[in-house]
Amino acid sequence: MAQIPNLDNAPLNLKSIREQSQRDLVNILKNIRGKKCLVIDPKLSGSLSLIVPTSTLKEYGIELRLLSAEPVQTDCAKVVYFVGPQFISMRFISSHVHDDASKGLQREYFLYFVPRRSVACEKILEEEKVHNLMTIGEYPLYMVPLDEDVLSFELDLAPKEWQVDGDASSLWHIAKAIHKLEFTFGLIPNVRAKGKASVRVAEILNRMQTEEPVSLSDMNIPEINTLVLIDREVDMVTPMCSQLTYEGLVDEFLRINNGSVELDASIMGAQQQDGKKMKVPLNSSDKLFKEIRDLNFEVVVQVLRQKATSMKQDYTEVTTMSQTVSELKDFVKKLNSLPEMTRHINLAQHLSTFTSKPSFLGQLDMEHTIIEAQSYDLCFEYIEEMIHKQEPLNKVLRLLILFSVTNSGLPKKQFDYLRRELLHSYGFEHMATLNNLEKAGLFKKQETKSNWQLVKRALQLVVEDTDTANPNDISYVFSGYAPLSIRLVQNAIRSGWRPMEEILKLLPGPHYETKRGGFSSSPSFDMSQGLSSSIDKVGDGRRSLVLVVFVGGVTFAEISALRFLSAQEGMAYDVIVGTTKIISGNSLAETFSENLG
Repeated sequence: MAQIPNLDNAPLNLKSIREQSQRDLVNILKNIRGKKCLVIDPKLSGSLSLIVPTSTLKEYGIELRLLSAEPVQTDCAKVVYFVGPQFISMRFISSHVHDDASKGLQREYFLYFVPRRSVACEKILEEEKVHNLMTIGEYPLYMVPLDEDVLSFELDLAPKEWQVDGDASSLWHIAKAIHKLEFTFGLIPNVRAKGKASVRVAEILNRMQTEEPVSLSDMNIPEINTLVLIDREVDMVTPMCSQLTYEGLVDEFLRINNGSVELDASIMGAQQQDGKKMKVPLNSSDKLFKEIRDLNFEVVVQVLRQKATSMKQDYTEVTTMSQTVSELKDFVKKLNSLPEMTRHINLAQHLSTFTSKPSFLGQLDMEHTIIEAQSYDLCFEYIEEMIHKQEPLNKVLRLLILFSVTNSGLPKKQFDYLRRELLHSYGFEHMATLNNLEKAGLFKKQETKSNWQLVKRALQLVVEDTDTANPNDISYVFSGYAPLSIRLVQNAIRSGWRPMEEILKLLPGPHYETKRGGFSSSPSFDMSQGLSSSIDKVGDGRRSLVLVVFVGGVTFAEISALRFLSAQEGMAYDVIVGTTKIISGNSLAETFSENLG
C-alpha cells in the first residue's frame, strides 16, 4: 500500500500543496546536473518521504545518504545537503568538507536549508572556512500533508523552544505556513486565538498580510472561513492522558512516525522473519483503517470480530451453495479487503497485550482520579510509589505533569520532596529536565489556588456514563474525559469567544479574535455569533472549512474528537487540522528532557 497518503478526498486541495513541494524539490535536483549524492538531515527524511517517494529520487540517478558525523562515502562529484537550520548539522557538514580536502577529493557542495536560510548557521560555516566552497539555497517546505485532513509544520521542539528557551522562530514558521495557504485558498476572514504563542502567531500573520498582502480581488469567497489557533500551553492536561482511540493507542505504545509504524514482522503474521522489521502504513488510503482509526479501542475489537465473522459466513455460503455470478463478484470484492483485515487484526491483538496489563489499567484509573481532582493524597502517594519503584521516568513525568497542572503546582514542601526523590531515584543528571519543566510551568511550586474544578465544571470535561460504542460526545476518545482543547474549538465554532470570556480568563494566556480583509462589513461573516450564522457553503457547494492549528502539537485522540465533531448533524463545517507535530504524552515530555553529563 502507498506510503504517501491519497489526498483525493481532502476537503481542501492539499494535493496542490504537495505537488508544489514536489516540483520545488525536483527543480532543485534537476538544476544540479550529473550524478549527485543527496545527504538528508535524519529529522527531515520522514517529511521528505511524504512528499517524494525514494523511488522517484532514485530515478534521477541520485544516491541517498543520511547526515551524520561520519564522512560521506560516495563516488559522486556533487554532494547536495538538505538540512534544517541546526548548529550540529553545520558542524557535520564542515567536517565532511575538511575531510574531503585532506584526502584531496574535488567535490562540488550544495547546501539547501529547509525551510529557510539561517544567518547564525551560515556564520558557523564562515568560521569553519567552508562557506565560500558551497552553493547555498533554501527549500521552502513549511508544511507536509500527513493525511486528507491533517497538515504538519514538522516543528519538533516548538513547545520547548517557545516556553523554555524563549525562541519565537517556530511561531514565525507557523504564520508563514498559514500565509502560504492563504495565497492558494484566499485570505481567512475570521481568526480566533487562545494562548500566548497562538496570539503571537495571529499577530505575525497580520503583519505578513500587511507586508505581502493576499489580494482580495482575485479571490471569490475564501475556502477557509475561520482559523482557530490553540496553544498547547492552554491545555497540557489532554496530552498527558492515555489516548484510547485505535490510532491514539498505536501511537502511545508503538509510535507512529510520518504515517507509518515499524514493527517486528512476526507481529504482523510474517513467517520465519527473525527480528526483521516491517513498516505498516497508517493513513486513509487504507479504507478499513479510515473506518476504525477514530473509534475507542474497545469498539475496534468488536468491529474487527464482526467483519471476520461475516467474511467466514460468506465463505461458507460460497463453498456450500450455488451462487449467482454477481454474488460471487461481491464475495471476491470482500476478499480484496482481506490483507487490510489481517493487518488490523494482528495490530489490535498486539495492542491488547499492552492494554490488558494491570499496570496500564491502574494508570488509567489514576489519570481519571487526578482529572476529577477529588483525592489529592491518594494521587500524591501513587506518584511517590512509582518513583520508589523506579517505573519508567517518562511514565512518572506524565502523571506528575498532569497532577501539577490540575493543581496549579504543588505546595512547596511536597514539590521539594518529590523533586528530591526523583533525583535520588533516577540520578542527578535529570536536574536539567526538572528545571525545564519548572520553567514551562508543568511541574512547579503552587503559588495560586487551582481553578481546575471551575474549568472542568464550566466546560463539562468529565462526562459520566460515556457510551464508547455509540458516542454522542467527544469524551469517548478518553472514555469519560472530553479534551479541554477540543471543547474550546467546539465553542469557538459554535458561538465564538465572547460568550465564554470568563472561562477563557481562567486558562493560561491571552485570547484574541478578529475579522480580516474586506469581510468586516459583510453580515455573513459575523463572528460575534460564531460560525453558525456564517456562510455554510463555498461557491461550488462544498461545506465551509475551519482550520484548527495547534501550536505545540496535537494528539491523535484530539484529531479523532475533531473528526467526530465535524461529522455531527447540524455541523456545517469541515475541519482541517494544522499542527507543529503529532505528539503523545511521551514525546511531549521527551522534548523537555535534557541530560547533564
